[in-house]
Amino acid sequence: MTTMTDSSVREFKMPDVGEGLTEAEILKWYVEPGDTVTDGQVVCEVETAKAAVELPIPYDGVVRALHFPEGSTVDVGTSIIAVVVGDGAAAAAEPVQEAVADTPATTGAEEPKPEGRQPVLVGYGVSTSSTRRRPRKGAKDPAAAQDASAAIQAEMNGHGPSAPAAPAAPSAGDRPLAKPPVRKLAKDLGVDLATVVPSGPDGVITREDVHAAVAPAPGEAPGAAPAAVAPAPSPAAPASYDTARETRVPVKGVRRATAAAMVGSAFTAPHVTEFVTVDVTRTMKLVEELKQDKEYTGLRVNPLLLISKALLVAIRRNPEVNASWDEAAQEIVVKHYVNLGIAAATPRGLIVPNIKDAQAQTLPQLAGSLGELVSTAREGRTSPAAMQGGTVTITNVGVFGVDTGTPILNPGESAILAVGAIKLQPWVHKGKVKPRQVTTLALSFDHRLVDGELGSKVLADVAAVLEQPKRLISWA
Repeated sequence: MTTMTDSSVREFKMPDVGEGLTEAEILKWYVEPGDTVTDGQVVCEVETAKAAVELPIPYDGVVRALHFPEGSTVDVGTSIIAVVVGDGAAAAAEPVQEAVADTPATTGAEEPKPEGRQPVLVGYGVSTSSTRRRPRKGAKDPAAAQDASAAIQAEMNGHGPSAPAAPAAPSAGDRPLAKPPVRKLAKDLGVDLATVVPSGPDGVITREDVHAAVAPAPGEAPGAAPAAVAPAPSPAAPASYDTARETRVPVKGVRRATAAAMVGSAFTAPHVTEFVTVDVTRTMKLVEELKQDKEYTGLRVNPLLLISKALLVAIRRNPEVNASWDEAAQEIVVKHYVNLGIAAATPRGLIVPNIKDAQAQTLPQLAGSLGELVSTAREGRTSPAAMQGGTVTITNVGVFGVDTGTPILNPGESAILAVGAIKLQPWVHKGKVKPRQVTTLALSFDHRLVDGELGSKVLADVAAVLEQPKRLISWA
């Protein structure tokens, strides 16, 4: 068998598959050691916190090794597959006996970046493969992985996180890792973050760390010299639970991203929610008329279409609501475009894809965009790019028979409109009580940049359009 030099082996690393994402789970391999691959060929499917995507290989060659099995979660920048390229590919084409490695292969030196086209990520739906995911393998430090697993399981069992060994404080030359709210808390409490021992993932300082830095130890007199820190006890064994009475689901992927985003939004942006109940009988009649219009043949025409258009009209009349808060620069960024987000419940969890430049679309164009967005989300084919850059969002809780809710802002956005169920109710119309189709709208907004007057005007304008749809023309 012909020998190969290390220079003929290319290590393909997990690319950055989306804004702010640091890891992805390998769902399925489409190749195995010994297979010949070509530039642009899809070699695996991975799931991020935002979408499932296929990864194409950026060069020709023969697969030498797969460094992680299916079901593994891999950090961005970690090599996942080795490919023999150039003259070494012919030798590698001979029978290969290497199996999928239990641990990632290490290289002696950093491989040069492949020249030419870089991988292009393609949005992809939930795979219907019957392949069962195996337990995660390939942890770089088995002992650390075991300790982390035990701590996480103990916390899930309701016993709180076990105390890990205290990580070293950041060196004087390094900027401590902490989110803006935590930095503000530390500043308010007079805590130097450089002296705080982080407990968060990847050395991130949390609120609890800051509070712990200013709280005296139990039984310690004020002003007393700090005692030497005792070694932390080893993590306790995971507590058992009755599998017949409880089911524990690992928090990962879309669910973990949604949880982090909602917690971050709820405790960063001061939320205010206002409500209005409105007679939408005329809007419902217009929906039925549009369904018969030849211009809308093949398009999705429903109340959400007119509600979306009503919100766009309200934003045009009150442009300051379409903004975001820049904490670092201490500026309000007013957007002159509307990327309209639509909250969608999918088998993978809640996602919020958005329609780019929705303010520039006609009603038929908006109907087409909404139909494509919904069908793509239901099929699990929403790409990460489609979920980035939103400015305002609509969540239709009425489809579940709910009257309304107090929605939490999508991070980075200024407002979110919740639409309740449309029901036939007694309503005073032209001086008489009549059955009318009524719904309740709720608008949550970031009170840092949207005051009560502005938020009220936006909500009132949306309600006015839905009550009298002819305002879509008169206010255009």
